[in-house]
Amino acid sequence: MTAARWVRLLVLALALGAVGVGAQAEQAQTSAPAYEPAVGQEGKDVVWVPTPQPLVDKMLDMAEVTPNDYVIDLGSGDGRTVITAAKRGARALGIEYNPDMVALARKNAEREGVAGEAEFVKADLFESDFSRATVITMFLLPDINARLMDKILSLKPGTRIVSNTFPMGDWEPDATARLDSSDGCTGTYCTALLWIVPARVAGTHRVPQGELSLRQPYQKLSGTLRSEGQIVPVEGKVLGERIFLTASGRELHGKMNGKALELN
Repeated sequence: MTAARWVRLLVLALALGAVGVGAQAEQAQTSAPAYEPAVGQEGKDVVWVPTPQPLVDKMLDMAEVTPNDYVIDLGSGDGRTVITAAKRGARALGIEYNPDMVALARKNAEREGVAGEAEFVKADLFESDFSRATVITMFLLPDINARLMDKILSLKPGTRIVSNTFPMGDWEPDATARLDSSDGCTGTYCTALLWIVPARVAGTHRVPQGELSLRQPYQKLSGTLRSEGQIVPVEGKVLGERIFLTASGRELHGKMNGKALELN
């Protein structure tokens, strides 16, 4: 055998071997099983347990999600909450640390026909920007909710926050709904909690009724109204920018307009 022929045979053998390796790799990739998350699997901060679909629907109902909203789901998992919000016409973003979950959620959104409205990113909740949200949904543990609370309270007044089952520190919810098997929700996690980010109204305000001094732990208000030489106790609440007060049996309603309190 000549040297030239030997070289040609070697090159041919290497080429055939490369084709075989490529085919094997392609076959392995094609036959690789699709990613399927397991209930209870470990995550960065929590284990994954999906929110039952009836509760997803209830959470979005309580937040009164419309096509005008921008929904951000914290720890979006398989994407069901984001996808449901997108089906209601809202723009929606899921923040998830597990890249396999992010890829799965994107596939689910594409299958459901809302890939253009449902976005998913791989990110850390504590390093993410929520400021565009009008609605935030979550299914996180109480200590995670508590760590996020200051960030959430700094959002625009009126932003709606909905949690599956778990509270947010000592910030009492504005509404609670519990589902059961008659609603199609079974198991432990069938409670929805709603908060509305309150405007900051603590302080002293000059209003048509007199001088109003308010204290404010979260959405609860208390204080005094000084009018015509009399001081009467005041109590009430703030929902977003809307204010509801009672002063000696008299109902007073108003809103925060920037830093000015308008009361009537």
